[in-house]
Amino acid sequence: MIEILTGSALNTVQDLGRPRAMTLGVARGGAMDAHALMMANALLGNDAHDAGIEIAFFPFRVRFHKRVSIALTGACGPVRLDERLLPANWAITVQPGQVLAIAPPLRGARMYLAVAGGIDVPIVLGARSTDLKGGFGGFHGRALDKGDMLDCHPTAMMIPEGGYGLVDPPALPCAEKTVVRILPGAEYEKFTPQARAALQSGIWSLTPSINRTGYRLDGPSLDLVAPLGLFSHGIVPGTIQVPPSGKPIIQMADANTCGGYPKIATVAEPDLRLLAQSSVGSIIHFVETTREEIVSEMRAQALRSEQLAAELASLRHKLIPWRS
Repeated sequence: MIEILTGSALNTVQDLGRPRAMTLGVARGGAMDAHALMMANALLGNDAHDAGIEIAFFPFRVRFHKRVSIALTGACGPVRLDERLLPANWAITVQPGQVLAIAPPLRGARMYLAVAGGIDVPIVLGARSTDLKGGFGGFHGRALDKGDMLDCHPTAMMIPEGGYGLVDPPALPCAEKTVVRILPGAEYEKFTPQARAALQSGIWSLTPSINRTGYRLDGPSLDLVAPLGLFSHGIVPGTIQVPPSGKPIIQMADANTCGGYPKIATVAEPDLRLLAQSSVGSIIHFVETTREEIVSEMRAQALRSEQLAAELASLRHKLIPWRS
């Protein structure tokens, strides 16, 4: 059992989401940084789709009530197991009564806590992810609160004494700016040449109006050539919509499944995790790419993930021995 010692409206149980449910008008959901969660599961020998805890509000503390192996990935910052400082992207076995304390990150915005066997919550519409808008999935369909008790699926997996970690963890955004690749959207040509140029040359910053549904940006106004009336239509995570204000909105993991604002571009799926790890005030720079480049990268990333999982399972060169 895992006891939550600090509550917030932002920390939730997440897995890789429910993309097939989008045809039912249900958000895909899942981890904002899916790759980080998959790496945490790989460290433990879990299935890639096992549920963990997405931590977006800090400090975060949990107490363990049984011996279990855990892994932390994603953002980097001070993490202590009782008084012991743990390295970033690390897996270790904890003992009953020990407390894990996670301070605000020094780099990145979200951490992922996985446990051997995965968090044991019901499967709803094909996934264990929390849908905060719908109030279902995860732990009673809500964010984790102080006093909540989470169980994990039984497993024989135990991390060796001291633990181990990733030599080459998933990249985090650089401090100066987050470079995000985009593809032209369905209404790209409906925007003025100045707006299309400003999308890539302008300085964009993340406003405080960001959540799991969407990120609002501040920067140049993106204007249409002429007023455009659209029926509400399907959208997906990564869609960049432009409301009448001219300030773009990027749909994120809990993206609405339909909307009527013009779509100027779409964020390449591998780069959504970089946005998820960016904080309020971060500078965003858009760079156009090609579908072929992104598909090739996604295939290569999937292959690397499979190879890494195999290496981790046999404790090969991607693991670091503990040095106190």
